[in-house]
Amino acid sequence: MGALLEVANVSKNFTGLRAVAEVSFTVPEGAMFAVIGPNGAGKTTLFNMIAGVFAPTAGTISFAGERIDGHPPDEVCRRGIGRTFQLVRPFPNLTVEDNVIVGALLRRPDVASARRHAREVLSRLDLYDKRAQMAAALTLPDRKRLEVARALATDPRLLLLDEVMAGLRPTETDRMVEILTRLNKESGLTILLIEHVMRAVMSLASRILVLHHGAAIAEGTPDAVVRDPAVVQSYLGAEAV
Repeated sequence: MGALLEVANVSKNFTGLRAVAEVSFTVPEGAMFAVIGPNGAGKTTLFNMIAGVFAPTAGTISFAGERIDGHPPDEVCRRGIGRTFQLVRPFPNLTVEDNVIVGALLRRPDVASARRHAREVLSRLDLYDKRAQMAAALTLPDRKRLEVARALATDPRLLLLDEVMAGLRPTETDRMVEILTRLNKESGLTILLIEHVMRAVMSLASRILVLHHGAAIAEGTPDAVVRDPAVVQSYLGAEAV
């Protein structure tokens, strides 16, 4: 598999604060790759640079062989990168289906075709039976899956998931893991996730990057990373090993 995403020596400074410091990694097409680390490690800032919210202070980001660093979020999305957000904010006064139609309209010329695609996506996220509900009435687990559905409706090649399992109970976490595994295996969707729920990370990711104080301190297979002394000391704690 070739590299779909290449991040090379990327840094981001905010008025004297270096949030991300010379981070490099590649994500092969079809892979599931995780970024972990303590709060404030720079994970979401890294996502925001990939998604076009921030331009890097230094370094380059390439997607499918073309530079995307510095491009606005709408262009990055059109190139094939979808994302979710830590704070789940669907359009509360729209139905579940209409929320997903908004994303589907990115690549579809009319509402009818966007609706057909939205219903396919909702079925894959186990939300089809709730398509007529108002988004404001959904439970947290359903809102989390709706957030994924909205991003998936844009037909991404790469899906960025920012803590989509935060706040979920173990049974709901397992349900999300099953959904993401199915999306990856059935469609070849490449997934890059930020996640604190290590049981989910260990189940999903083939490789893990660990950030601490904005810098990469480890990268490798899940089994190797969770035994890395620097990772244990800075993030996991000895009880996790």
